[in-house]
Order: sequence, then C-alpha cells, then structure tokens
Amino acid sequence: MPMTDTPHPVRRPPKCQQGGKAIVVGTSLPGRPFVSLFSGAMGLDLGLEESGFHPVVCNEIDEMAVATIRRNRPALPIITDSIEKLGLAELSEGAGMDVSGIDLVVGGPPCQAFSVFGQRQGISDGRGKLVFEFIRVISEIKPKTFIMENVRGLHSMPVLPKGSASRDFPPDWSKKGSLLREILKRFEADGYRVDCFLVNAVNYGAPQIRERLILIGNRFNVAAKFPEPEFSNRAKDGLPPFRTLGEVIGNEFVDPDRSAMNFSPRKLGYLSMVPPGGNWRSLPVEIQRESMGKTWHLKGGRSAYWRKLSMDFPCPTVVTMPNHAGTSMCHPTELRALTVGEMAAVQEFPRDWSFAGSPTDKCRQIGNAVPVRLGFVTGKVVDSLLDEIEEKGVYAPSLGQSTMTHVRPHVRTRTFFRAGRVFAGSHSYYGEEAGQMLLFDTSTR
Repeated sequence: MPMTDTPHPVRRPPKCQQGGKAIVVGTSLPGRPFVSLFSGAMGLDLGLEESGFHPVVCNEIDEMAVATIRRNRPALPIITDSIEKLGLAELSEGAGMDVSGIDLVVGGPPCQAFSVFGQRQGISDGRGKLVFEFIRVISEIKPKTFIMENVRGLHSMPVLPKGSASRDFPPDWSKKGSLLREILKRFEADGYRVDCFLVNAVNYGAPQIRERLILIGNRFNVAAKFPEPEFSNRAKDGLPPFRTLGEVIGNEFVDPDRSAMNFSPRKLGYLSMVPPGGNWRSLPVEIQRESMGKTWHLKGGRSAYWRKLSMDFPCPTVVTMPNHAGTSMCHPTELRALTVGEMAAVQEFPRDWSFAGSPTDKCRQIGNAVPVRLGFVTGKVVDSLLDEIEEKGVYAPSLGQSTMTHVRPHVRTRTFFRAGRVFAGSHSYYGEEAGQMLLFDTSTR
C-alpha cells in the first residue's frame, strides 16, 4: 500500500531518562518506521529505537556486521547488496512495504575517506563516492526526513583532493568545504532543507569525546533544532560534569566480552612507562625518539601516540585499532588494550549486544559505530521535527537556506604539554596548574 503524508500511528516507549544514566535499549514499542542504510553494528539504529523509531529494513555489506545484525535482530530484514544496486523498489521489497514517503531514512556513508585520522581523499576514494549514492536513494524514496551522519572532517573536505583540480570540473571544487556545499546543493535540488550540526557526544552524557557531523533534512522547510549541551567540564557553564571512563568500566564493571586486540610486547614495554592519562610526552625524550621514529618530528596529530587512558576523564574517541601505537587505547590501571566489552560499553551498546567475528572484526564494528546516545538525541530531534511537520500538514511553498550550527563540537579535557612543560594526563585542561604533576620542563633546555 503506498504511503501518504498521513502520520503513522505512534506507540510511545516509556520516556527515557537521559541525565547521564544508561540508555536501556530493546524495551521500546514500535513507533515511527525508518530505513537504515550503512547500518554497521547498529549504534545509530539502537539510539533511534530508544527515541521512538523502528527499522523496517536495513542495508549493510560488511560480512561481520551483517552477522552481528542477524545475531541480535533476527527478524529485521537485511539487504546485503551494495547501495549502488538499491533503489525504492529493492528497499520496498526488502521491507515488505512501500517505503516511499516514509518518515525517516538514515545512514552514515563510509567516513574513512573524510576522517582527519585517514588520508582524507574524499570522493577520489571509492568509499567517499557512496555519499552520492545515499543522496540518490533519498531522491528516489523521498522520505519526510533523513539523517546523514559522518565524521567532522566532511565539513572541510574539497570535492577534489589538493593537487587534482581539472578544467573538467568547476574551479571551486578544489576549495575547502566544497564537498559539503555540493552535497547540500544536491539535497536542496530534490526539495530538502538541510540543517547541519557539528556536535560532540560527550556533551549529552556519553562517556566519550566523539565529534560528529549530523545532517537532518526535511521536505517541509521546518528548521531542525539540536539541543544545547547538557554536560560540561567548564565551571562557567553551570552544567553537570562530563561522564568519565571510570563510571563505565570502573570497579563494578562486569565485562561481557574480554576478547581484545592487545599490544605487542614491545608496545607494552613503552606503555609501562606512561602514567594513567598520559601519552608519548610522558616518556623521556630519548625514549620518545626511539619509540616513535620519524613520527616524533611531525607537528600535531600525535596526542593518541602511546596513550594510556584515565578513569577520571571521558574516554577519547573509540577507534577501530586500539592496539596501534598512534591510536593507543591502553587501560588506565592494567597494562593492556581495552577489551571488546569495554569499548562497547563506552559506545553504550546494550550489555547483551553480541558482536560477530574475531577481536579485530569486533573492534572495527565498534570503532565505526555512532554512539548509541548520540543516535538517541538525534532521534528525539527528528521526532520533534516530524511532530511539527504533522501539525502543519502541507509541503512548504518555498525552500529555506540550509544551515550549519556548531554545538561545542571541539572539547578539550586534558593538557599534556604547555609552554615547554610536560604534564601527566590526569588533570583538567581548565584546571589550575598548581598541584598538577609536572613530569619535566623542556622550556629551559
């Protein structure tokens, strides 16, 4: 049966208590339907479920992520073909219903091509081109709303990487930010107003520093409104403090999956010299040079090198390779990498969510996922947006300009180095220097 713009019946789940408390997933009754693309391990989808939505079909091609979905959501239809082969007909067949005009379509096209941790090749990387396939599917389905999430690096990427400009393409395609402008231009051509938000999960009660770019589009020219931060590490904000890693994996934590991608004996040797909350700067200079090689001479982008986490602060961004020297996620008090269960807890997956594959497969799925809490917060934004759309009941006669809002995305929690002085990592960026543990002073050397 073709779907119309008549609101879908909504059976609301019990109101979720945010406030830093754990999000309980799996108790929500079916609500607004949505199509999930690039589903991965379903971090975004689980948050949306808790905010009052339910997936009717999902699409994922990674074999282990597909196995994870089937293990945890055996009744959920899943299409394992590439998005390049999908359109309205295929997704409707998979869902067992006509998904045209559905309330919501969500997806996070592969972000490695845009990530500041990667090569930032943009659409010259085949994965980067899939963002335009996402736009095509939106154009075919014409949902009332959509969510597209990605890494923060997308907002500054050019369409063409540096040095690849050509007379065959518009000259501004080589400029910073041109890729996002082109994406918005294409969505607008299909009649969507798009509100973009640079946000950080830690501001909403996640125990993790994780910046994301979230695009929320709708065909009714209604402005989406992302909430202001609810937690902070700045006294002037008058908000509850950030949740910490210790609150999640501290003494009372019972690990549901102790498998891990652990460090080599060589790496463990260097990490044994780093205090909790420290990184490569905590090592003597001669050991820094020895252990880091050419990386030691680089400027910037090294804060995760030989990093040992702190129970007293939010966890840094959970990565796909926690045992690499440059993306180290060493446990604060035990000389080892975080386990699969600990990484999943930081991302706030349900305790009984079982990941398929080897430790490497599991870490990749967890590191690529959207924090469940950020999915929940975004879902509440879209739920309110749909309420407003349903109250108006008509399409907008004209399209407003798309927007970009920064909601304190860049958060500083610790200082490792300042004015030639090297500190242990377990102290606040906004705290007084008095009482901080000074490891050594290079300003007079």
